[in-house]
Amino acid sequence: MSATMTTVNAMLKEVYEGDIRNQLDDAAIAIKRVLRSSEGVFESAGGKYVRFPLRTKRNHGISYRAENTQLAPAGRQGYAEAQETLRYGYGRARFTGQVMDLAKTNTQAFANAVDEEMDGLKNDVTRDQNRIVWGDREGFAETNGTGVITVVTTGGAASTTVTAPTKGQIEPDMKIDLVDNTGTPVAAGTNRTVTAVAPDELSFTIDVAVATTSSATYITRTGNWNNEPYGLTALVSQVGTVHNINSATAGNDYWRASADDTTTTVLTEAAMIRKCDDIRRKVGNHISVVFCSLGVRRTYFNLLTSLRRYNEPKEWTGGLVGLAFNYEKEVPVVTDRDCPDLSMYLGDEKELTVYRNRDWYFADNDGDVLKWVNDYDAWEALLKCYWQLVIHKRGAWARFRNLTEA
Repeated sequence: MSATMTTVNAMLKEVYEGDIRNQLDDAAIAIKRVLRSSEGVFESAGGKYVRFPLRTKRNHGISYRAENTQLAPAGRQGYAEAQETLRYGYGRARFTGQVMDLAKTNTQAFANAVDEEMDGLKNDVTRDQNRIVWGDREGFAETNGTGVITVVTTGGAASTTVTAPTKGQIEPDMKIDLVDNTGTPVAAGTNRTVTAVAPDELSFTIDVAVATTSSATYITRTGNWNNEPYGLTALVSQVGTVHNINSATAGNDYWRASADDTTTTVLTEAAMIRKCDDIRRKVGNHISVVFCSLGVRRTYFNLLTSLRRYNEPKEWTGGLVGLAFNYEKEVPVVTDRDCPDLSMYLGDEKELTVYRNRDWYFADNDGDVLKWVNDYDAWEALLKCYWQLVIHKRGAWARFRNLTEA
């Protein structure tokens, strides 16, 4: 009888060739731009926080008078102090003793499982950090980092199918909470596992049937409600108390961005220039970037085409690639997959800063990155970063919401 693949199967080795092929999108545009201006934090008895002074008013003790006439009373500069607490981010990886021992030699593993997992976790927290930089999804909240990823669009009786746009931010194996607008979980809505995402990204399934309410059930990572840093939806807004300064208080009009939230807005270059003029007139800044959703980028591309303008993407300083917008100089118009749909943000990046104790790092207070898990043949690593996204001038940014997408 002839030997066959079946008869010699026990003798054969499995050969893995080359590197692991990544099937996930690890792009993180906005956070990498903002991190170029990251700063350290200050420490006090109350813990770690961000504090910075703002000049808010001019000295208007200025006058022109006729001879021997009383002058205007003396004035003074106006100041305010902005303050913000850090938010505490974590990532965890766990390995069995068997994985750690067997992954030490290339003949027994096609990739070092420990290194691969820890490097992958660093990419994953950066990817999630980019989502956070854009803030609460679907325009739910503009006053704090509630952590809302998406909002249920069609509610109904208990079901394992949740109808809500995922936009690449809900992924299989995620642990999520389904909560109301106060952060209280709906029945059976705590620590649910995402089992699949629909191809059209408009719904996903979870491990246990949960009843939802249309437009009143919100999705967060498990336990993240009100614990995430600020995002641009809160910072680039005309409303809200941000960094301990209430934009609604009399005299605090300086603490408002220029926001056009018209129900439906047709994008034009004139409207974009008007926003830039608003920023320049109010605070004197010139924008350095235009961020937009994928659909709005298509609209802008079509706008350039209709005007017979050169519309090939170009590479900018720092490796940023995008279309050009002219406002006294060329400014990059770039997409970020995490930018909310129908939206465009224009602003001066130097007015945004990530304050943090240090970059993401594996906790090693005792000198070891991997810690033994008590009572198990297992080891665990803890990745952490204490950080907050801060805006120094809200008036240096503007946004459009509800733009028509191509």
